Amino acid sequence: MKTSTEPTQGNHETATTKARKARAESVPTLDLTKRPPRSPRTRLGGYAILPRMLDKGRATVASTNGEYHYNCPLDQRFVKFVGIDPQKLLAELKKGKGDGEILEWIQTNAKQKRAPWEIEQWSDYMDRRGPDSDPETFAFFGQYVAKFSKTREDIRTWADLLDLDDFVSFGGKA
Repeated sequence: MKTSTEPTQGNHETATTKARKARAESVPTLDLTKRPPRSPRTRLGGYAILPRMLDKGRATVASTNGEYHYNCPLDQRFVKFVGIDPQKLLAELKKGKGDGEILEWIQTNAKQKRAPWEIEQWSDYMDRRGPDSDPETFAFFGQYVAKFSKTREDIRTWADLLDLDDFVSFGGKA
């Protein structure tokens, strides 16, 4: 009796190879020139920022990242928190892994094994994080907001600003 890993006549692919190909085809390639990545507030495994980083990574692999940058300073906050190599994560994305598989890979390979309460606290902080107290950062933040609106007073966090930038960049009105 043949097992699924033995080649069949005319077909030398293993079941594992077929599964990888099917997975790669089932994970949609994002074109970030046509739509933004997920919000930094969106969570995967409790982690804020991670889904956005994965979207940018997949788009980078496909060369459809547009103005978005994988492993930007925001992504690096996640990378430092869990203790992973962003290039190794990108290599996993190149294999066509879905979000759940990537989360499993992160949990296995993270140097910083975080408890659920730590992940929740960190993610909540990332959602609420505004500009640092130095004058340069405040000025940069204010100028960035002013690019979209001179009257918006509700944009107070980096997540607010990124969501607004994404919205306006794809046709929304501030």
